[in-house]
Amino acid sequence: MFLFLSKLLPLLIYPVGLSTVLLLVAIATFWKRPKVAAISVGLALGILFFAANGWVGDGMMYALEHQYPPVKQDATAEAIVVLGGCTRSAHPPRPWVEVSEAGDRVLYAAKLYREGKAPKVILAGGRIFWKGGGQAEALDMAELIQNMGVPESALLLEPESLNTFENATNVRQVLEDNEIEGPLLLVTSAFHMPRSMAIFEKLGLSVIAAPTDFQVTEVNENAGLLGVVLRLLPDVEALNYTTKALKEWIGFSVYRLRGWA
Repeated sequence: MFLFLSKLLPLLIYPVGLSTVLLLVAIATFWKRPKVAAISVGLALGILFFAANGWVGDGMMYALEHQYPPVKQDATAEAIVVLGGCTRSAHPPRPWVEVSEAGDRVLYAAKLYREGKAPKVILAGGRIFWKGGGQAEALDMAELIQNMGVPESALLLEPESLNTFENATNVRQVLEDNEIEGPLLLVTSAFHMPRSMAIFEKLGLSVIAAPTDFQVTEVNENAGLLGVVLRLLPDVEALNYTTKALKEWIGFSVYRLRGWA
């Protein structure tokens, strides 16, 4: 139930969900309380306009992504841990497993392995049946990463976890079962790294951040006058950035309250 509520309740706080609630209030009060309806509509539009602003979206993502810099070239570890949330199951008409926006996690992990950063790769992630189902993400990632030159003998799978906390606790068990000690290279999206690092470190695991899937780059920061003008206008991508950032901040707060981070 906690898992379901953790997915449901935040939807009412994210910009689209909160704006929808306000618009429903406006509809319900339109005839008897027109002032309340007008205020609700105004707030809904204000939230959407603010959250879909490029400066807001980029700024919130930047605050998360730049807490951990890219891993150093000379970094090595006993294992590379890759967190799920980056693949789509091979449901028809897909001919094979596909990657989402966060698919860079698998690509980057394969690159680190082939560079000799660690002898083992731990793939962590299950699949929530009421969010589309399919085989566990760990199995999806295993299919992908083997086609990028990582041998099956180097892989350790953790196919049961359904959130970041479970990722960390289950990975710890995998480490114990395989007698792996020493530092881990933790691979996940840059905006997800602060919460992930906090959880792994809370469990006493030695981890080195290896962020990937950066959304805000120097190109964004030097877009010129035309870029500045466009970023002032409502944009779906900016709204997505704001929502992702809010998800991380809310998730981090909930995990901290539960003593997980």
